[in-house]
Amino acid sequence: MTSFLQVKGTKIVDEDDKEAILRGAGLGGWMTMENFITDAPEGYPACEVHIREALAQTIGKQKSQFFFDKFLDYFFVRDDAVFFKSLGLNCIRIAISYRHFEDDMNPKVLKTEGFRHLDRVVRLCAEQGIYTILDMHTAPGGQNGGWHSDHGAHIAGFWIHKDYQDRLVWLWTEVAKHYKDEKWIAGYNPMNEPADPKHSGLVQFYDRVHAAIRSVDPHHILFWDGNTFSTDFSGFPDDAGTRWTNSAFAIHDYSIYGFPKSPELYERTDEQRRRMARSYKKKREWMDERGLCVWNGEWGPVYARKQYDGETTDEINGRRYNVLKDQLELYDKDRLSWSIWLYKDIGFQGMVHVNPSTPYIKLFWDSGFLQKKYRLAVDSWGADDKAVKYAYDPIVELIKQAVPDENNRRLYPFPLWTLEGRVERIARNILVAEYLVKEWAEHFIGKTEEELDELAKSFLFENCLKRDGLNKVLTEYHTAHGSTV
Repeated sequence: MTSFLQVKGTKIVDEDDKEAILRGAGLGGWMTMENFITDAPEGYPACEVHIREALAQTIGKQKSQFFFDKFLDYFFVRDDAVFFKSLGLNCIRIAISYRHFEDDMNPKVLKTEGFRHLDRVVRLCAEQGIYTILDMHTAPGGQNGGWHSDHGAHIAGFWIHKDYQDRLVWLWTEVAKHYKDEKWIAGYNPMNEPADPKHSGLVQFYDRVHAAIRSVDPHHILFWDGNTFSTDFSGFPDDAGTRWTNSAFAIHDYSIYGFPKSPELYERTDEQRRRMARSYKKKREWMDERGLCVWNGEWGPVYARKQYDGETTDEINGRRYNVLKDQLELYDKDRLSWSIWLYKDIGFQGMVHVNPSTPYIKLFWDSGFLQKKYRLAVDSWGADDKAVKYAYDPIVELIKQAVPDENNRRLYPFPLWTLEGRVERIARNILVAEYLVKEWAEHFIGKTEEELDELAKSFLFENCLKRDGLNKVLTEYHTAHGSTV
């Protein structure tokens, strides 16, 4: 029999006070879909809400719903859970979207069909002895200006409209009611990567959602993301550890050395390791000073792909696996629970990824659509902008000339979003990406339901490839350090 996990001091423990270190991955790209870069099942441009609307307009609501339902059915099945457990991992953070449970035009009316998909995966994981954490990856109005909050803008509306906040408090109450007795759920992650410019709004929301969840569910751990994309706890109250009961605090510890825009090649030098450790320690410093429990909700490098990176692919990935190993070494010293990003995608970061020979990938590769998306750098995560810098650099220079005072160019969430990053998000990831949405949907014209089913089956585990280098590191880590639950 399993037991409810709980936080005691700096540790997560079971009902017998035995320490439980949760090591796992995020199941992104499923009940929250993201474009090509990370979880990106579809390799689509812009946001999920845009492509769902476009596909319904292009092939009709019935066929569109059929495709997306089949995609949800196939993306994670028993074979996925068995493989995940075989790596020695014991927890999956499931990214969900509020849109599966509520409609913007019919607010606070529960869509129970969302539970059909979520219940199935929670059950599959439980059968393999895998805990789950429910992560509200997208909130009404958008909790940040990133593509992954699925609202299609760079201004986070959640913090300036009380109705959005009221709706999410209501929804979490419904979710907690539904899962209050499920012991294989380790806990709830009420909001992924909030970005509240005033900081105070996040604390007020956390107060409200804590009270709402605890009114129906006294058992599950609550995992609170720091502000500004899970990096900043400076606005949190000093009494957070007692104010929000049975709680852990979530950092997201992506290392710059694991990404294409790294300032230098990662050689595992003492100085590079020092910088990596300093970045990690700084993120958790606020919790350490107060003796609170820390959880690393997202981290991990991205990987080169032969179709884009050619002969340098293996060399690049060798360095990225070293980043992975050195981050794991840091976490082990602190007995940290973590959730690497990401379990499955179409080839950029996942532990498994869709085979390029499957119908879905071939449909968009053979047409040249994926190559065009890559060339235009419309995806935010790890994009290579060398083919379009000529168009965007003048915009950056124009703003610098018009606003010479650097302090006036530091708009929130600076420094995560520099001037260059803001132009990238607004001009490339929003504006240009929107113009590609209809073309993405037109690939489905004329497809029968049988053909749509075959496209969706591309995401079945049996049709995926394993990222052996990544999985080898994780397996070796488990072999060396053993099970913790």
